[in-house]
Amino acid sequence: MATKSTKKRMTQSEVFNHFAEKTGMKRSQVKEFFDELANLASSEVKGNGEFVLPGFGKMVLSDRKAREGRNPQTGETIQIPAKTTLKFRLGKAMKDTVVPKK
Repeated sequence: MATKSTKKRMTQSEVFNHFAEKTGMKRSQVKEFFDELANLASSEVKGNGEFVLPGFGKMVLSDRKAREGRNPQTGETIQIPAKTTLKFRLGKAMKDTVVPKK
């Protein structure tokens, strides 16, 4: 079973500072890079249905079928419409690095 770390996750500001330190870029350049990466990812997913981020995985559009659900308060059966969602599929190398095989 996975154990939850007590350390807090990095903030956006801490991520920008980390990359600025490691690359020698200005913090504003790092922010601009991440903004451009997000723009590229969104336009690629809209156009091609997927975007591969080398070393991490890929973002893909996924269609969900219409289905029946239940209102948890009343127990009433409701119809949930079909919709398109966005998923991120982690790459094998990243998965093996973070959660090594036993």
